[in-house]
Amino acid sequence: MSEGDVVGEYYYNIRTRMVEHGRQSPWEHLMGPYETHEDAERALEIAEARNLEWDEDDTEWDETWDEDDETREE
Repeated sequence: MSEGDVVGEYYYNIRTRMVEHGRQSPWEHLMGPYETHEDAERALEIAEARNLEWDEDDTEWDETWDEDDETREE
């Protein structure tokens, strides 16, 4: 089994901008764990996509609550 085949042990180090196989640095410098080396390399992209998705969900949730508030006021 090659290093690229090990599952769930990859971290992206935001300080060094390198992927680590296993946790080698303090947690405050790491994103992960990721299942693959490739996913860890894309950690910032993945985080950005998740943040955008969560922002959209928050907006939908806020709009739903705003609609509920309007109907309660009537």
